[in-house]
Amino acid sequence: MNLIKTEKLNKIYGGSIPYHALHDIDFEVNSGEMIAIMGTSGSGKTTLMNIIGCLDRATSGNYFFKGKKISDYSDNELANIRNKEIGFVFQNFNLLPRYSALKNVELPMLYTSISRKERERKAIIALEKVGLADKLKNRPNELSGGQKQRVAIARAIVNNPSIIMADEPTGALDTKTSQEVMKIFQELNNEGITIIIVTHEPDIANYCKRIVKMKDGRIIDDKLINQNLVEI
Repeated sequence: MNLIKTEKLNKIYGGSIPYHALHDIDFEVNSGEMIAIMGTSGSGKTTLMNIIGCLDRATSGNYFFKGKKISDYSDNELANIRNKEIGFVFQNFNLLPRYSALKNVELPMLYTSISRKERERKAIIALEKVGLADKLKNRPNELSGGQKQRVAIARAIVNNPSIIMADEPTGALDTKTSQEVMKIFQELNNEGITIIIVTHEPDIANYCKRIVKMKDGRIIDDKLINQNLVEI
């Protein structure tokens, strides 16, 4: 199923000298894909992710999510999509330092009708899935970088999203830990979750099934890759 589709998407940042960050982007993501978006700093990859993640709006062009035009949604409806349909993972984890791993994972459910007991149950399941069943009460300063990212992934999956969007998720991790984190993403994708990873690292991109390369706000290459390159 077509999950995401953009047509002639443009993003221009205003100012005395306008900056054209995206140029006529035509991009599709089908349900169940695992995609790497690659490019150097300034290529437009994070801008594209922010728009398809409903964190920002395009200047022109169309964006369809599950067949519905995003420009037809209100801000409240977009917030609902971000909370229920999309899980986000960032390079710097974005965990609340005073909260335990369990409480950090519960955060996306705080503004729902889910009971406190059910929130805790679902958060525990998510943490177990990423191998942190023994770290429920630990705060971020008591966790390694890899463990923090696992908490962030658990938080991203706790609402059973259609898609996970990860912006340089291994950027703050060493090679071994990066491999462990990418294997978690592969396992989640094998369970049916669509995953988009923004990265500038070829080794990380090779964990994905499709690589999209960007330069100067344009898609310059889009291809499927050999899945035997990286084994789980």
